[in-house]
Amino acid sequence: MTTYKAIKLIKRPEPGPVSADIFEVTEKELPKAGSGEILIKQRQMSLDPAMFGWMSPDTESYIPPVELNTVMRSSGVGEVVESNHPDFEVGDRVMGMMGWQEYALSDGKGINKVQADVPDETVLSVFALPGLTATQGLLNVGKPKNGETLVVTGAAGSVGSIVGQIAKAEGLKVIGVVGSDEKANWIVNELGFDGAINYKTDDLRDQLTKLTPDGVDLYFENTGGPIQNLVVERMNAHGRVVVCGMIADYDKEVPSPGPSWVPVIKKRLTIQGFTMPDHFDQIPSLLQQLTPYVMSGKIKHRSHILEGLESAIEGLNMFFTGDNKGKLIVKL
Repeated sequence: MTTYKAIKLIKRPEPGPVSADIFEVTEKELPKAGSGEILIKQRQMSLDPAMFGWMSPDTESYIPPVELNTVMRSSGVGEVVESNHPDFEVGDRVMGMMGWQEYALSDGKGINKVQADVPDETVLSVFALPGLTATQGLLNVGKPKNGETLVVTGAAGSVGSIVGQIAKAEGLKVIGVVGSDEKANWIVNELGFDGAINYKTDDLRDQLTKLTPDGVDLYFENTGGPIQNLVVERMNAHGRVVVCGMIADYDKEVPSPGPSWVPVIKKRLTIQGFTMPDHFDQIPSLLQQLTPYVMSGKIKHRSHILEGLESAIEGLNMFFTGDNKGKLIVKL
């Protein structure tokens, strides 16, 4: 093979569903690894809600936007097929930011060897961005305590499902907010959550009140939406709110109004947003925190596999429709 496929971002997305015309599928010449470089054949590629922020023109965000006419940003898992780097050998399985392309040339920065003997789907669903985000956000930002009550939105998603399972392992009561009855059944009956709320149903306030009779100590926010105000109202004194994502607003030109600050004052709440690029240098220590939960069987996951590089384009819209069941992955 002398060429490979890559997908470039050529226009900024408009509010609403992602349209295919903002991308361009290209054929590129297969490069050779230069001095200090490795060539990676990417096998599976992750789709993540953070991509909507990466595609926007916002230069004041936590990470620079993807430059137009360059390969779309994403993480993936693959195999080193050529190496002139002292830390990598041909055959090494690696993960890191590789982009929407079948092959990636890298100087090794941000590329980590996969040590765990698990399938590629597990690497991307647990040990890559979802698990690292859940670990940092819950354990290092949220600082959960045994006996507390946690509410996590996007609870059937790749991050939220791991957040809830780690919290259960730490002795918390866990309530998940999801978008379908099927997902509610999955997080309760398969993952062991204590309760679930389908935000598309009525009586959200009553459901939340019944499921959190002792109030809410910790709120892990992945989605936004009307449930947000209700959870903040249920927070206990000195509760903590960990703001990880806001998928309900990513396709809106004007974000929805947030909760009143009155309960923030009355309850002396701590609200902290976080993003993983601030913590990429901590990946080895985060994996040390996460791995024991996984290897002891306390973390289950499910993956939604799309076939072929170009499936990533339409696959992004599944984050808005909720049609995916599990971590969205593109198999190359």
